[in-house]
Amino acid sequence: MGNGTILKALSGLALLSSILFVSASGCTKKGADRPKHPNILLIIGDDIGIDVTTDMYPGMIDDLVKQYGPSGHNHPRYQEIDGRPASTPSLNALAGAGMRFTHAWAQPFCSPTRTSLITGLYSAKTGIIDPLGWLSRNHHSFVKDLKEKGGYSTAVFGKWHIAGLFEYPGMKPKEAGFDLFQGNLHGGVATYYEWDYHVQDASTPPDQWRTEKPPARSLPGIEPTTFAPVVKTADAINWITEQETKNPDKPWFAWFAFNLSHITGRQEPNPMVIPNADTMDETSRKEMEECMGPDGQFGSANTGSCSSEALMRAMTNSMDTMIGRLIETVDELDSDTYIIYLGDNGTWMFGPKREFIDNMYLTKQGRSKGTAYESGVRVSMAIRGPGIKAGSQSDDWVHNVDLFSTILELAGLDVPETVPNREGNGMVEVDGVSLTPILFEGARSLRDPHKGYLLAATVNSYKEGYPVEVGARNATYKVICDDSAETESCVFYNIVEDPIEEYPLEKPDSCDGYENGTWAPSDPEWNYCRLQEVIATKSILAHPPERKTNNLQGAPPKAKI
Repeated sequence: MGNGTILKALSGLALLSSILFVSASGCTKKGADRPKHPNILLIIGDDIGIDVTTDMYPGMIDDLVKQYGPSGHNHPRYQEIDGRPASTPSLNALAGAGMRFTHAWAQPFCSPTRTSLITGLYSAKTGIIDPLGWLSRNHHSFVKDLKEKGGYSTAVFGKWHIAGLFEYPGMKPKEAGFDLFQGNLHGGVATYYEWDYHVQDASTPPDQWRTEKPPARSLPGIEPTTFAPVVKTADAINWITEQETKNPDKPWFAWFAFNLSHITGRQEPNPMVIPNADTMDETSRKEMEECMGPDGQFGSANTGSCSSEALMRAMTNSMDTMIGRLIETVDELDSDTYIIYLGDNGTWMFGPKREFIDNMYLTKQGRSKGTAYESGVRVSMAIRGPGIKAGSQSDDWVHNVDLFSTILELAGLDVPETVPNREGNGMVEVDGVSLTPILFEGARSLRDPHKGYLLAATVNSYKEGYPVEVGARNATYKVICDDSAETESCVFYNIVEDPIEEYPLEKPDSCDGYENGTWAPSDPEWNYCRLQEVIATKSILAHPPERKTNNLQGAPPKAKI
């Protein structure tokens, strides 16, 4: 490649920083106040970037306003940073009771995030680089280790979006190690009230499932309804209660994935909804009442005059209410449960009725979900449980791929260094690292600040030509490349001084200074060339996908039963 983009790494550079950073291997301790095989609840929000949930992070918006205001960058529109997030009292309480992560990345789309999480691998290794792909059954799921090595009962509720779309030829929940699945295999529901209720249980083979009409469920204070988040929350509560009642000494793991606040398959009258009134708090109900007008209706896609941004807030608040109910139940049954919340990608900005960013970011068009910009990959993440200091915060740069190793270590299990590749004919190194040194040992960072990296990559199926976009960052810098790792296709940011990516840095004309050792890791140019090298050799751009393809893996579909 031109301009030195394919470069050899320099030995000996950044040695000091390599010594100073905390490795995820070798510093984790089994604290005396940590249960040996604890219950673990993983909660995933859908299409909800950190901008929608900034109330989880007191002071974050104020700091950004100052950073981009008159005493900082003096951006002409800096006041727009202080927008309007959703009301999220349950998530705020979860973050306050444990550790919040301020710089967590996910992949730019739903299924790449889920497949990275369950395998511990970046998208170049899973082969899942857009919403259409499916996970090969040759891959290793950490859930199998929980079940087979840790003796866990396992269940997944809600959105799966790992087996592909429509015929679901990829890895299904039971193939991944779950005992029970109740939810929807697809990437989205047709509507939030009429949707396919997919089930895998003791009566179904691992590669098959049942499709039923959604059952009506209720919760205390919430009327019976087929509203998807209520159904899935009730299912999860029933299962968790059953585990604690029948066999309280047997640990359990629950994967709970919302469809909120994803759009629906049926686009009219609106791809969003005004949630049921009894699933929202007073703040959100009042906003809906003020905007819906005579044509709007609670519990429907008749959204009246409510803006897309307002609907995003309302749906996110409805999710937050369900999270609160779920956590209340868990705390009543076993307050020592580890609870993890994660957003699956950034917030959407994809045209009419799909423009939802209303807080934090200044440049919105051409970014968001489906891109490697911060508004596409930066998400909220918080973890609560025994041994984790309440009100603590990590500013380390972490990735959802790290939860593979983290959950295994929380469960008291060994983390594999290598796992099978997607073809099943070889082994690849796990990309994620465990967060337990940060959670329990006070570690400030897990990766080398210069040589270490995070990756986010996608084939954007929603844009003409299916462009490839890859982002890579280290502790301070970030590079984003479109379609090629050549310099002319890339943009460079100091992500510490410019965390919402308004001021691109000048790129070096070549990477000769990186290759011959003239530059040091303290030089911005060194970091640009290092991250460009990562994109060229470690991401999907090392083996670019064919154009106009859905990137499916070729597995035969299985019929529904």
